[in-house]
Amino acid sequence: MLANLTKEGDISIITLDDGKANVFSPTMISEFNSLLDQIPTNKGSLLIHGRQGIFSAGFDLKVMMSGPEQAVEMVKSGFTMLQRVFSFPRPVVASCTGHAIALGAFLLCSSDYRIGVRGDYRIGANELRNNMIVPTPILEIAKFKLTKSHKQRALLNAEMYAIEDAIEPGYLDEIVDADKVYDIALAKAKDLATLAHPQYNETKMLDQEDVIKKISSGIEQIKDVVAR
Repeated sequence: MLANLTKEGDISIITLDDGKANVFSPTMISEFNSLLDQIPTNKGSLLIHGRQGIFSAGFDLKVMMSGPEQAVEMVKSGFTMLQRVFSFPRPVVASCTGHAIALGAFLLCSSDYRIGVRGDYRIGANELRNNMIVPTPILEIAKFKLTKSHKQRALLNAEMYAIEDAIEPGYLDEIVDADKVYDIALAKAKDLATLAHPQYNETKMLDQEDVIKKISSGIEQIKDVVAR
């Protein structure tokens, strides 16, 4: 198992741990989606937790380089997964336990509250340094969360931020000591779990309506984007 689901009261906890860099391979994406299917959407909240030193290093580059068909399928399913997290009907807390690169950074942007650990870690979107474009689905998610003054630096300049500098651009909301991150993230998830249902989801849908349309349209066009 590359990801597992545990429960603490109304809190559903997905822990990512592939023993390495927590890359989103087709298998990791499939497991993550399967776990999302098991989480209540009418109560509680979701906590996404990484492994020590790494939240996620993004897509599995071995699959990305294995051929256009495999790359397209992985990217499309990965962006669909991000959309599910971004629009999840209950609050989503991310416990950023270390580096968050590319898709890992965008998973933070898809979450409602993000807590990072102090340490020598980096967060950022490095696509333009790896001969890739930033396609519409993740561009829209990032633009929704990143601050206006940092969008150029974070997206077009592909700037990598030290984790302790990641609040100002909008990747994180809070930074804590590594030995406290899980407990603090769990406490935040418990607090957000008290938000009203269905009013929370209805408000979230109103807030995200235009962005979701652009994300969905972008996912449908992803084959052309990846094949360029």
